[in-house]
Amino acid sequence: MWFESPTEGRLSLEQMFGSIMGYIESDPDSRYQLIVGSDSHTRHESYFVTAIVICRVGKGGRFFFSRSRRRAIRSLRQKVMFETSLSLTVAARVTELLEASNVTERVDVEIHIDVGTTGDTRELIREIVGMVTGSGYRARIKPNAFGASTVADRFTK
Repeated sequence: MWFESPTEGRLSLEQMFGSIMGYIESDPDSRYQLIVGSDSHTRHESYFVTAIVICRVGKGGRFFFSRSRRRAIRSLRQKVMFETSLSLTVAARVTELLEASNVTERVDVEIHIDVGTTGDTRELIREIVGMVTGSGYRARIKPNAFGASTVADRFTK
C-alpha cells in the first residue's frame, strides 16, 4: 500500500510511519490524535481513498492518503462497509507500528466514518459504529468525522 503526502510525495507505509514518528518526536511533550478515515466515489468504477491524519492536539497536523480502485459498488451499505474495513485495516497496521515504537500512551487512535444522522446512511450508524468499537477503536461520525468526510473526500474525485 502506497500513501501520498502533499509535502513528501509517494511513501510506503513504513516511510509514512517514519514521517509520523518524526512529527511526534519533534514535540514529544504534546498529545496526538491519529485519525483514519475512508471515503469513495463511484463512476464506472469505485474509487476509494483512505486518509491518515496525525494531529498535535491544539497545534495542527499532517495528513497522508492512499487511493485504490475496485469494480463499481452500487450498494450504499456495501460501500460504507468496505470503506470502514479499509480504515480498520490501515488503523490496525499503524497501531502495530505505534506499539512497537512505545508511543501508544501519547497517541489516541480514532476511526472517522462517512455516515451521519441525516441522509441515507443514518440507518447504518449502529452497525458500522459497532464494527469499529468492536475492533477496539473510537468511532466518529459526521459532523465530527472530518478524516473521512473532508480529507479523504477531497481526493476521491
